[in-house]
Amino acid sequence: MRQADPKPYWNTNVARHPGIIRAMPEGCGDALDVGCGDGLLARKLAERAKRVTGVDNSPEMIACARDLADGYPDLTFVEGDFLTADLPAAGYDFICSVTTIHHMDFEAALIRMRELLRPGGRLTVAGLAREASVAEWAAMIAAAPVVRITKVLRRARGPEGMPVAVPQMSYGQVRAAARRLLPGMHYRRHVLRRYSLTWEKPAR
Repeated sequence: MRQADPKPYWNTNVARHPGIIRAMPEGCGDALDVGCGDGLLARKLAERAKRVTGVDNSPEMIACARDLADGYPDLTFVEGDFLTADLPAAGYDFICSVTTIHHMDFEAALIRMRELLRPGGRLTVAGLAREASVAEWAAMIAAAPVVRITKVLRRARGPEGMPVAVPQMSYGQVRAAARRLLPGMHYRRHVLRRYSLTWEKPAR
């Protein structure tokens, strides 16, 4: 029997989960959650995919994710650096990552995700970047009241021990690098200080 999740929580990362779920291809066989944290998103993915793997560099987060994975026989977790973890090349129909890629070398992480994706598979990344241009600062300032009010109303919080990092790349730099590495990718800036990019690997 599946273990019930602890008291549900919401934050600006969890806010991106519905979009991630919608992006999952129908009939998904193997899915990979990069930077899975406590496994909340991975457990949601496991409701639709045949097999789900979560990878995270934090021993504490992986331990928590494994504790909450009872009742999900096809959900596994790998502790280690995503860039060097033992994962099958071209082994996944769907790869996702939420507010994790800025903890890593951005280009190396995108290249690794591209290599791990099967032909015809889909990649979606929700990330955090810094404001650099006048337009980016204007967008952040305009959205700030909405972000603050939403966090208060939703009582935003997250699991204890979740690693944090300050993003080094700007939104413009992220968009330019992603377009170069993932031709044809779709980029979107979100109100709650996140961006998302989605890409489908060409079928052979």
